[in-house]
Amino acid sequence: MAITKEVKQEIIAKFAKHEGDTGSPEVQIAILTYEINQLNGHLEVHKKDHHSRRGLFMKVGQRRNLLTYLRNKDVSRYQAIIAELGLRR
Repeated sequence: MAITKEVKQEIIAKFAKHEGDTGSPEVQIAILTYEINQLNGHLEVHKKDHHSRRGLFMKVGQRRNLLTYLRNKDVSRYQAIIAELGLRR
């Protein structure tokens, strides 16, 4: 269930603002979104896995906090990341 190094590097390369950027909110949100999608798939198969469900809720909360921060900081970046990731349909 853990994210592989190759997939993480692809996500970082796609959403990074500059070379070596791994900590910007966009990169963190994209990585969390990938992990959330993976956990959703896992929980569809394993409905009684409450430990993973708690981890999913924690990741969703962390992503929500980062999205709120980005919305307050720069609305255009917020709207761009939401459109790119397909959030808030």
